[in-house]
Amino acid sequence: MNYSIYKNEKSKKRILGHYDEYLHELHTDVEREYVITRFGKTHMLICGPENGKPLFILQGGNCINPMTLSWFSGLLKQYRIFAPDTLGHPGYSDEIRLSAGDESFALWITDLMSHFKINRSAFIGPSYGGGILLRLAAHSPEKIACAILFAPAGIVMGSKVDMIKRILLSLMIYKMNGSKKRLKSITDVLSDGEMKGIDRKIIGEIFRGVSLENDMPKLTTSEDLKHYKAPTMIIGGKKDIFFPGDKLKERAEEVIPNLVEAAICDGGHFTSRQQLESLNTEMSKFLDRYYA
Repeated sequence: MNYSIYKNEKSKKRILGHYDEYLHELHTDVEREYVITRFGKTHMLICGPENGKPLFILQGGNCINPMTLSWFSGLLKQYRIFAPDTLGHPGYSDEIRLSAGDESFALWITDLMSHFKINRSAFIGPSYGGGILLRLAAHSPEKIACAILFAPAGIVMGSKVDMIKRILLSLMIYKMNGSKKRLKSITDVLSDGEMKGIDRKIIGEIFRGVSLENDMPKLTTSEDLKHYKAPTMIIGGKKDIFFPGDKLKERAEEVIPNLVEAAICDGGHFTSRQQLESLNTEMSKFLDRYYA
């Protein structure tokens, strides 16, 4: 199969170079392992104490796994972390895109859990990874001990008109000319002006060097989650253009049976460093309380 998500080999090399360099931002020892699943070869980042309770952290869409993992730095030395590169997204896993509207991603995660002999785990699902986690909750709810949905896809969508006006038009221009001004305009919307320079640079490389995943995970219904009972925390941003926090909380209360905590911050889809520090404390408390 000759299909690649990357526009060319130079783009792939640059993005994977950023991936390797970003691992140093985690300030912890990280193991790397490939796992064969029914859908393709999956690259895993693993860290934390070997005897720690397992915690799966899923990758955000159209970014790199170490960037997502860095958002949860307060948890990396407390739990045994398993962080897969999502198939078909930037990273070292096979470049095979799965549907986020059926059971494919749920089966993919169960294959990973089976490989590591983990029957049940806590999960964190940020952004697109939240949509993947909701597919697992619908298909194999018994696999989830408790869950944190962090600005997740799969619950509510923001205004398409706003996305076109504030992101997509600038993105089209940026893809053509690589304007730093356009890139900053986009990333300011994504992060409420708080995106780190290294993240902006990598996001820019991905925008221009990758065929982006444009299909969002399906919106979850209460019927989908009728057998899901795990304690769940949801975190959102009021200025998140993709999944606005207030609407996210309102609909999550309708569809998630055991939504026990909600934290809606002032920021955008990408959270500021200061807010992340506070949220890591809240997430740690949640896991202490519900991850028995």
